[in-house]
Amino acid sequence: KELTKKNLRNFTLPYKWKQTLQDVDITVPVPKGTRAKDLKVDIKKKHLIVGLKGQTPIIEGELCKEVKIDDCTWTLEDQKEIFIHIEKSNQMEWWKNVITTHPEIDTTKIQPENSNLSDLDGETRAMVEKMMFDQRQKKMGKKTSEELKKDEILKKFQAQHPELDLSNAKIS
Repeated sequence: KELTKKNLRNFTLPYKWKQTLQDVDITVPVPKGTRAKDLKVDIKKKHLIVGLKGQTPIIEGELCKEVKIDDCTWTLEDQKEIFIHIEKSNQMEWWKNVITTHPEIDTTKIQPENSNLSDLDGETRAMVEKMMFDQRQKKMGKKTSEELKKDEILKKFQAQHPELDLSNAKIS
C-alpha cells in the first residue's frame, strides 16, 4: 500500500524499534512456530529486507542511514519474533526512522539514557569526575582542582626556598 501524507497518520509499523546513538534494535512479530529457515533477513549497508520466504516482505526498503554490516545480527526469539540488532555507521546521530519511507519521529524529543560513570573508559571517566568535583567546589565557593594544584606547587616551592617571601604570590 502506497504511503501518502494523508494515510501516514494511520500507518502502523509492522515492527517495533528503539535506538541509542550507537545502534538500532528492531523487533518484528512473525507467526508462532516460525523457524529460522523459513525467514529471509537481508541486512545491507543501506537496505533491509525482513520476511517469510516466498511471501511479501514484512519490511523492505532503504535504511534511514548507513550501517556497519559486520556488526549487525538477527535472531528468532521463541519462534514468534525476529530480533534485529543494527550498528550505526555514524554513532553520533539519531535516526528519524528505520526505513526512509516510514513515518519519522521527532528526534529533538529523544531523552538519552544517563550513562553511568562505570560505562566510560578510564581517561573519560577521570575527566568527568574532575569536572564534577570542580563544579561542586565552585558551588560551595571553594577552589577548583586547578587552583588546588597551583597552591600545592607554591607550597612546595616555598618549602624549598624559605628565604623568599611568597605570601602574596599568585600563580596564573
